[in-house]
Amino acid sequence: MQGKSDNAQTQPSIGTHHVSPESRAGTWCYALFMLLLFTGTSLARDIHVDPDNGNDAAQEGPLKTIRQAIRNAQPGDTIHLQPKVYHEYAGFYGKRGEPGKPITLDGHGATLEGSDPLDITQWNEVKPDLYRSEQLLPAVSDAILQRWFFVWNGKMVHMGRTSKGPSQELKQPEELKAGEWTFVKAGPADEKSSQIKGAFYLKVSPGAQLSEQQISVPVRSAGVQFGGSKDNYNAHLVIRNLTCTHPYNDGFNIHGHCEDVLFENIQAIECGDDGISAHETAEYKVDGFVSIGNSTGICDTGASRTSYNRVYIRDCLGFDLFFLDTGRYELTNAVVLSSAVRTLMLTGRAEETEPCTLTMKNVFIRRVRGKNEVRVSRNSILDASHVTLMGLNFQATGGEVRLFDSLIAGATARQIEEAEYEYLNVSRSADPLTTEMSIWKDVKWTGDRNRYQLQSLRLDRTFFAPQDFATFQQQIGQEQESQWLSDVSRVTGCGADLSKLKQTVIPERELKSPRIQSLLP
Repeated sequence: MQGKSDNAQTQPSIGTHHVSPESRAGTWCYALFMLLLFTGTSLARDIHVDPDNGNDAAQEGPLKTIRQAIRNAQPGDTIHLQPKVYHEYAGFYGKRGEPGKPITLDGHGATLEGSDPLDITQWNEVKPDLYRSEQLLPAVSDAILQRWFFVWNGKMVHMGRTSKGPSQELKQPEELKAGEWTFVKAGPADEKSSQIKGAFYLKVSPGAQLSEQQISVPVRSAGVQFGGSKDNYNAHLVIRNLTCTHPYNDGFNIHGHCEDVLFENIQAIECGDDGISAHETAEYKVDGFVSIGNSTGICDTGASRTSYNRVYIRDCLGFDLFFLDTGRYELTNAVVLSSAVRTLMLTGRAEETEPCTLTMKNVFIRRVRGKNEVRVSRNSILDASHVTLMGLNFQATGGEVRLFDSLIAGATARQIEEAEYEYLNVSRSADPLTTEMSIWKDVKWTGDRNRYQLQSLRLDRTFFAPQDFATFQQQIGQEQESQWLSDVSRVTGCGADLSKLKQTVIPERELKSPRIQSLLP
């Protein structure tokens, strides 16, 4: 056609209507926007990691290491792990996705193993059945030793030590029994680095060889580790379907600052220190967390902001739950079977700082063996509703307590096997684990609609018996609809919803265990 540009000839006809240049420009802008939107979405990649068949240098196919996958990942990408055991950790240092386009690490059931098999070439037999090594770790400190263990024939050997609780002194080499270890210092720690010199010792059974032992050494400090500052921090990350086990420190060690981080369906099993721990100004959410056999179930410090939902904790050593400093923490839909040195401690810093705040809702905590307590201390706030505490003393020595629709009661072991009674450290004729509640003078207490089954109740220096509960209510100016009962077996409408917790929180394999069944009403 004459009189029209080549560009005009290539335009598609739109019926018989005239299309203005302005309309064509709008159409092209819209098309360009859709193209950019589609392109941006299509750039999101799936990065696969296979420790057996991967290659970090390959342009196609799976990578070999998690470290390289994290380096390569961009906003919107998902890192997929094989459901295998990885002898490495996942480190995030200043790694960011974007709002709505997080970087995701999906473990698909993978395990990050913090220990490696013992290298017998590093050990010398110094006496019959006694072995010594000075080369086990490149650096040793008192902090590491406090958390240290060996995995020996599938079991953690702590030698009665834990980082957040009373610990036994290390033995001398000649005092060791078969299956035990110790460390002997060669001198004081270096003042600049805190490193100490010395040697580890292992004792095997008479006539046995070290090569015959199934021993693993925790050589990694964490399973998942975060580090970052206010200027170079982690943000917009999702980490899911992942188990961390046998690091000498934390399963999930979250340092520095982070924002918009979500952990989903994660597990920390038999870690040297905390199952998960937030520090400094970390901010994250957890939905689905299992913590078994760690020194501490959860320990959050600093000015962190954390939220935990669907949590199951048992067999801790030092603390089950430990929240401190100026942070704000939330725990909902949780089950804690407590056997640690301390069950729950909440403590703030000096009064001029922000209070340490813990919100709990639908939480069941049952003391498994020996007396222990929930303690709320200085400059802290416990805001709890629909909480069940069984076999635990409640000590409010400072701060503020808000307690509603909750049950505080004794606990009795059910009829179970003798081995389970040994685990519980009770006999068949043992009395219930009784409960005492103490509210100190300066505590601000707000509460109502609670049910108490107590051995004793103390307000400042005054003790109350069950028949004096009305006087207690009058003096404290609260708890008008609460009751002190001798039998709480038929109490409804308060405490944790255990049926919901069994369905949504406790792993199915745990529910099948006779021991676990015996601990749940």
